[in-house]
Amino acid sequence: MAKRRTPPRKHAILTQADLAAHHRNLPKTRHGHPFAPDRVPPAFHTVVDPDKHPLQPWRDLPPAPGLPPYRMSLDAILDADTVTSIKNSGKLVFHSVGDTGGVNTPTYIEGVSRFMECDMAYSKPPDRPSFFYHLGDVVYYDGESANYWPEFYEPYLNYHAPIVAIPGNHDGDVNPATGESSLQAFVRNFCAQSAVISPDNRDAPRRTMTQPNVFWTLNTSLVTIIGMYSNCPEGGQVSDTQRSWFISELKAADPSLPVILAIHHPIYSAYGPHPGSTRLKDLLEHCCETADRAPDIVLTGHVHNYQRFSAPLHDKKSVPFIVAGAGGYNKRLHVLGNVFHEAQQKKKLPIQIHGEPEYLENFNDSQHGYLRIAVTKSKITLDYVAVPDPSESARDAFLKPYDTVEVTLQSRNSPTPAIRSKRTSRERTHK
Repeated sequence: MAKRRTPPRKHAILTQADLAAHHRNLPKTRHGHPFAPDRVPPAFHTVVDPDKHPLQPWRDLPPAPGLPPYRMSLDAILDADTVTSIKNSGKLVFHSVGDTGGVNTPTYIEGVSRFMECDMAYSKPPDRPSFFYHLGDVVYYDGESANYWPEFYEPYLNYHAPIVAIPGNHDGDVNPATGESSLQAFVRNFCAQSAVISPDNRDAPRRTMTQPNVFWTLNTSLVTIIGMYSNCPEGGQVSDTQRSWFISELKAADPSLPVILAIHHPIYSAYGPHPGSTRLKDLLEHCCETADRAPDIVLTGHVHNYQRFSAPLHDKKSVPFIVAGAGGYNKRLHVLGNVFHEAQQKKKLPIQIHGEPEYLENFNDSQHGYLRIAVTKSKITLDYVAVPDPSESARDAFLKPYDTVEVTLQSRNSPTPAIRSKRTSRERTHK
């Protein structure tokens, strides 16, 4: 009997002309300069010249509080009963999102944290999240210590789990008026020598985290999470020292466990003012080739919305690249161009740019939300949970995901892991 052929994947393919068409006839200055940024990028990744972004220059890193190779075990920050429950059940659940600091209003960060708290309240082990992995930009605009109470400690006052983090560009930026150095407050609150009540924490029982460095590895019994710091320039920038460290961590990671990479700036993005980074893409590909290993999932932030891409990486044909930056910074999210909304509304996702291998599988740029990630020995399930707008007066509940992707885990010598995705119908249109 002849084998049934798999039908070709149906998706939308956009050309450079398609991407440029929507702004071609918009008003410009008499010298041809635009009046507003272009929401549609030239590609899902591009080269960003850091010299053209002087407001966010490279910042030298502070001395590492811990010792190399900068690793921390989950059992160092969780009680023995919770760690035992994770090991015995073979399941680990955690939250992740970035760009949370509500510098203009706490309404939206509190709207997100409220339903993260509901996950804790309405779930029992092993389905209850055990920690929150923050993807950077904890505090706006310049990582000021004075903003850690209103933008971090107070919004997560009732979140009953540890919070670990990598810094984002705003955590590393410097406000000259404060006299603070780059990442000074981040290190005090996340990389403390001992778990104490921070001087930046006015009233919460939460103690400082004791991460060994601003780039570091979290070891658990089910997954290895490598966290990198992409500094302040648009498009991200990583030192040779951190590059070498990342390669060594990929090589050293337990070969029987999956690897998740967390880095603030996105590798791929469909939002023009914050495009994906060719610089980081090249870095990641080089490191994976040198280490002969690639992460199973890449988590990023920076863009204030949700985007899910799939792309080949080293020996893997399809790796989920997630942008999760709708954690509550502001009311208005970063809205993609109409060319992407038209494809979504016509159910023509995923979207591919002609000649490029990556796909935009799904996105949500109208609802704040967070990732709920479940890891077992056989698969990783990533849910994007879109939260109701605070004006809707929704009741507390365990929310169903807006978007889900599953990565089936296999040994390193087996074929590429299978990836399955689900989409809900809760997609809002933009006029």
